[in-house]
Amino acid sequence: MKEPLQIAFYGKGGIGKSTVSSNIAAALAEMGKKVMQMGCDPKADCTRNLRGDQEIPTILDVMREKGGDKLELTEMGRGKSIDLNEVVFTGFQGALCVEAGGPEPAVGCAGRGIKVAVELLDRLGVYKSGLDVVIYDVLGDVVCGGFGMPLRQGLADDVYVVTSADYLAIYAANNICKGIQRYAGRGGSALGGIIYNVRGSLDDLGLVEEFASKIGSKVIGTIPSDPMIQESELYGQTVIEHAPDSPAADRFRILARSILENRSTAVPKPLSRENLAIMAQKIREENRKKAKNGSRLHE
Repeated sequence: MKEPLQIAFYGKGGIGKSTVSSNIAAALAEMGKKVMQMGCDPKADCTRNLRGDQEIPTILDVMREKGGDKLELTEMGRGKSIDLNEVVFTGFQGALCVEAGGPEPAVGCAGRGIKVAVELLDRLGVYKSGLDVVIYDVLGDVVCGGFGMPLRQGLADDVYVVTSADYLAIYAANNICKGIQRYAGRGGSALGGIIYNVRGSLDDLGLVEEFASKIGSKVIGTIPSDPMIQESELYGQTVIEHAPDSPAADRFRILARSILENRSTAVPKPLSRENLAIMAQKIREENRKKAKNGSRLHE
């Protein structure tokens, strides 16, 4: 049985990881690929657009209902077994949807849920079920060891970092690259590339390409700001499902194919503090130019 391609999406909170990952999952499913998306955010909303805004039980919630309050698998199989259909659900075009979930508020490490969820799915044979692609949509904070688990243990074959041209998004992307670099030499995951998702007032692909080049990577895809994406999410759908003939849907299809065909991964070389400061200055200058040009248009 072939092993699935496993990819993880990281990025600053609110940068659009779930939008990107769920649309890629939908594009791959549309191509006839057997794909599974696992949400690795305690909010458990990463797969909602693949299921028409329907919530699904998280793996950790199901385990708690079965008495696994310590988030261990040792009791599973002793009269407290979990069935596959209790934690794996079908979405758009047959895409499998899973939410890892997190501990109860103020209790335990949220990132640890990823490890437990992967172990359970492995026991249930999901990874040996003929999957073509597994997508992990991971909370951007890799300070916590649990959220860094896909990097540290090489669970993902490739990691893709989603960023905008905003400085805080690039700062977060650089920190994520530090995590990738730290573990890459010990069997960890490699960086597959940077995904530019236009957010905020500044749209500057050149800045993001410069960042990618400086860390030894590349921009593998660009998702422009498009009202159709937001409209689709209001209906709890991906743009692939809601507006299949739209330019936005085609952008995600192109990105999905680029990821499937990507053979150029790298161990990134994160920017130093000094080089980050230079990047910040460039971003400030571009923002000032934009503001100045905008004021001229209103004169």
